[in-house]
Amino acid sequence: MAGGRLSGEEALRLFQRADLLELGLLADAVRRRLHPEPVVTYVIDRNINYTDICISGCKFCAFYKAPDDPAGSLLSFDELGAKIDETLELGGTQILLQGGLHPDLPLTYYEELLCFMKRKSIHVHGFSPPEIRHFADLSGLAIREVLGRLRAAGLDSMPGGGAEILVDRVRQQISPRKCSADQWLAVMEEAHGLGMRTTATMMFGHVETIEERLEHLLRIRELQDRTGGFTAFIPWPFQPDNTGLAGRPKTSGHGYLRMLAWSRLVLDNVPNLQASWVTQGPKIAQVSLFFGANDFGSTMIEENVVAAAGVSFRLSEAEIRHLVRDAGFTPRQRLMDYTLVEDAEKR
Repeated sequence: MAGGRLSGEEALRLFQRADLLELGLLADAVRRRLHPEPVVTYVIDRNINYTDICISGCKFCAFYKAPDDPAGSLLSFDELGAKIDETLELGGTQILLQGGLHPDLPLTYYEELLCFMKRKSIHVHGFSPPEIRHFADLSGLAIREVLGRLRAAGLDSMPGGGAEILVDRVRQQISPRKCSADQWLAVMEEAHGLGMRTTATMMFGHVETIEERLEHLLRIRELQDRTGGFTAFIPWPFQPDNTGLAGRPKTSGHGYLRMLAWSRLVLDNVPNLQASWVTQGPKIAQVSLFFGANDFGSTMIEENVVAAAGVSFRLSEAEIRHLVRDAGFTPRQRLMDYTLVEDAEKR
């Protein structure tokens, strides 16, 4: 409440002993200190998965197809272009571009893909750290060179996907063929060093402990201290249906709100915290605005990965604006760097 930083020990004790409303009140106080105006932001974008072919085979993923699966697909540039055109027609400002770890596509393919997209004059928020690491492994190039080439081809910013839990014990259990925690953080640090802004995520509620969730938060906080490159943090609960971890209990709304509020308290140097209506639905997302969140996320014109796990909430821009107003806040459309669209248009 005094504006000081929680140590790891203090943060753990707070999570273990505070009840939901105590965490919520503290997180709301921090949110209001960081964002004193009663504004909740959102972005209009589309999540385009350019391929579902992936060699990673993560146990938590219901979306991927093995390279030898005839059902696997790769979007053509024409298909991609049609999706971008529709996004622009709906007032969209960016494309969230992610895909599986395809074993056969060279780095030049991704450069051509980005050049094609940038001809549409849209912000490309693309390629998570595991993808970047995969591109580097296939090409034999350093991470910095891969990022530099992609940036020159049109990559504007990077999403924080593939973080899961930044603890290798957990990663060995759920995604052993994906990059390590250190490698995920190293990609982000290189991106920040090149002047790229990124987000950070956490997928929780599977095999991790509370202590490992805390380690994840502290590692994000430490990197942010060094670089300041993260614009937002997005914690979201694992969705078990149709995955290799099916049968595990889903995180409740109570559990989600506790984690959201705790994230706001630990990550004192990450300016924005995003509600996950995609997994929690609109009502819990509204409540999230009183548990530390100041951003309602994306309209998600298209979303495939969470939907493959049996979750299919959908919200239009009008519905998001209504939900935000109904909670007592003013909705404002933003860009990836949290510049408000109305301010960007005045420039």
